[in-house]
Amino acid sequence: MAWAFVQSTLFAWSFHNWYGIRRVLLKSFGASVAPSARVRASVRVEIPWNLTIGADSAIGDRAILYCLGQVSIGSHVTISQGAHLCAGTHDYRSSTMILRRASIRVGDDAWIAADAFIGPDVTVGDGAILSARGVAMTDLAPWSIYAGNPAVLIKPRPRPVSADH
Repeated sequence: MAWAFVQSTLFAWSFHNWYGIRRVLLKSFGASVAPSARVRASVRVEIPWNLTIGADSAIGDRAILYCLGQVSIGSHVTISQGAHLCAGTHDYRSSTMILRRASIRVGDDAWIAADAFIGPDVTVGDGAILSARGVAMTDLAPWSIYAGNPAVLIKPRPRPVSADH
């Protein structure tokens, strides 16, 4: 309840480039956030104590980090605007549709493009890209580009010629 209040006030009302304030707020509710991570004010985080964000990663406007289970975002990752990482689901085999707290891991150097969706129990390999509006319900191989719903492999992603980081 306290996080919901803080997120809808201090977090959401912070100036667009006050990343440090938002890092402090997330950390004060148990998130592990690298000092160089950038989280925009309009990002929605459910259960921040299940969230880890690595160095030089950016979480874009209106992204949803639904951290019912552990959500681990590596270093040098871009989660673009409107992307949704959903680490929870229901067991459809149960008559009560019991809640499952799953996990999501996004490897280093990955890019989850605008309005893309990552489902529960998905691992996004290092350097993988999920294109705009793509839907990943299974693991994405490292250094590969995926698109569509459901996401399919489009082609390998070439590794950068020189590291920027």
